[in-house]
Amino acid sequence: MDKETLSGDGTRIAYESTGRGPAVILVSGAMSTGHTLAPLAQRLGDHFQAVVYDRRGRGGSGDTAPYAVEREVEDIAALIDAVGGEAAVYGMSSGGALALRAAESGLSVRRVAVYEAPFAVDEQGAKERAEYTRNLGETLAQGRRGDAVELFLRLTGLAEAVIQGARQSPMWADMEAIAPTLAYDDAVMGDSTVPRDRLASLAVPLLAVAGGASPDWLREATRTVAEGAPTGTYRVLEDQTHMVDPDVLAPVLAEFFTS
Repeated sequence: MDKETLSGDGTRIAYESTGRGPAVILVSGAMSTGHTLAPLAQRLGDHFQAVVYDRRGRGGSGDTAPYAVEREVEDIAALIDAVGGEAAVYGMSSGGALALRAAESGLSVRRVAVYEAPFAVDEQGAKERAEYTRNLGETLAQGRRGDAVELFLRLTGLAEAVIQGARQSPMWADMEAIAPTLAYDDAVMGDSTVPRDRLASLAVPLLAVAGGASPDWLREATRTVAEGAPTGTYRVLEDQTHMVDPDVLAPVLAEFFTS
């Protein structure tokens, strides 16, 4: 990241931008940094000033205790100020939940788009998420970062053999380094259910996108998010999974952000 700004509590937020035009801020999800969304930013750069950033506690950004979701919203506010005072916002996975928080909070967000924010859609899903929250808190409190990463990977549905293989990979150390931010994403997700009350008061257009090859519950969660907003639109991208192809997603976002 070649630029930085200061958030409301003085935390350094590292970011970079590509292209010119109206600003679009891209918000990454759990266990990722701004570089995760750099390929998407490159594809949006023909029409927008596409901004990626390291969320607090990750990459080149700082961190300030105690954590609160409101501080991450203030991070986005600082980025909006840094890029001209207004921006569209896109969020991936749990970053989508944070993007919604930013749009709902009254920031100068002109439009908001999310890809598969993983809200629970039934009682069983909510129970699993509550158990994850408890176990994650205990694991991080005991300093067991690797075990915290494992908890998250199991929550995503990865097979045990894949998780154990990941432990032996060169990327594991980087994953452990940002493991404490798993608690941040967990907090952003709230009680894990679709925030219907907040969505009902959303004052800007919303696009909620899901992959046609993703699990049914992710598509249902995405559809429910769209239906909860006064001006929400639901799109499904054929053959896409949670690891969406930037070449497929970018034109959809560009159309929405310019309409």
